[in-house]
Amino acid sequence: MNRHPLLKLLLAASLLASTTAFAQTLARADADFMKEADHANRTEIEASGLALKSASSEKVKAFAKQMSSDHSKVGDELKTLAEKKGVALPGEPSLAQQAKIKLLAAMKGERFDRQYAEIVGVTAHEDTIKLFRKAAAEASDPDVKAFARKTLPQLEHHLKSASTLKQAVASTDK
Repeated sequence: MNRHPLLKLLLAASLLASTTAFAQTLARADADFMKEADHANRTEIEASGLALKSASSEKVKAFAKQMSSDHSKVGDELKTLAEKKGVALPGEPSLAQQAKIKLLAAMKGERFDRQYAEIVGVTAHEDTIKLFRKAAAEASDPDVKAFARKTLPQLEHHLKSASTLKQAVASTDK
């Protein structure tokens, strides 16, 4: 009679171990999404801080201020989610994103305005929207999927604003 409960316990432990291994395999894509989202978010924050110092256009500065605020809030939500899921976030832009920020840092005035609107405003948001759309559709973890779905409309709004900004600063070309 003592062996029967032990057998049940061993069977349950074996089932739990195989289920956990399966869940970890599914979670890898979700963890990768959170890390890529953190890279993108940190890029927006750092580049927007740079824009507040280097831009000549008040429209660019206003957009940068909004991006810094919005992406800081998203970053806080992402950090909380990552902690809950046991994912270590990189805490900085990717190497490629850091290179783009360094290129921007070498620019000033209207040239900076145009490049910031294009690289950080439009292109970065297009890439980030693709990332979030994929996670919203394919994430295996319901919390990760919900985060992506919740954030996506704000990113789409940012892209629309960035496109308008890009047109506005392009019209200053002489």
